[in-house]
Amino acid sequence: MTDVAEPTATAEPTGTAEPTGTAEPTGTAQPAGRPSAGPVHTAREIQDLIPHRWPFLLVDRIVEYDADAHRIVGSKAVTATEWFFQGHFPGLPVMPGVLQIEALAQTMAVYVAKQEGFGDRIGLFAGIEGCRFKRVVSPGDTLRLEVRMEKLGRRFGRGRAVASVDGEVACEATLSFIIPDASVMR
Repeated sequence: MTDVAEPTATAEPTGTAEPTGTAEPTGTAQPAGRPSAGPVHTAREIQDLIPHRWPFLLVDRIVEYDADAHRIVGSKAVTATEWFFQGHFPGLPVMPGVLQIEALAQTMAVYVAKQEGFGDRIGLFAGIEGCRFKRVVSPGDTLRLEVRMEKLGRRFGRGRAVASVDGEVACEATLSFIIPDASVMR
């Protein structure tokens, strides 16, 4: 396993010292800094990369991908018709924090799937460290999902993940995963 070089931030949001990129997705794709006419990956393309499906696919599109900076940004448009709002909470819809973390993990999974040798392998959560929830996510919000990989080996990975709305951090954590042998996944 190798350490991933520390990427540089494109901006620093107010209220946190963690570099999380620009407040709004810039639509840049690989190579870094080159503008894109649209999303780097649509929902349909995301489904070609990771196994998650409705109602549990929590990333609508990938808007930035920079392999050199070990960074990916996805987005999730949070609508009033989301399945989880039926019971969380009636009259006060709040996106559960665990689903915000899951959306970040799915964004990380897309990054990993794009790396050579990882395409059809499935990662499983190994840990969540330093998790903090700082803002309620409600219908009408667009969740920006940014992951910066810190380590990536054949069987283990870790990255710093930040979900934000309009430049304000909603949640942040360091996520780690393992990639088990294929025989374990049967």
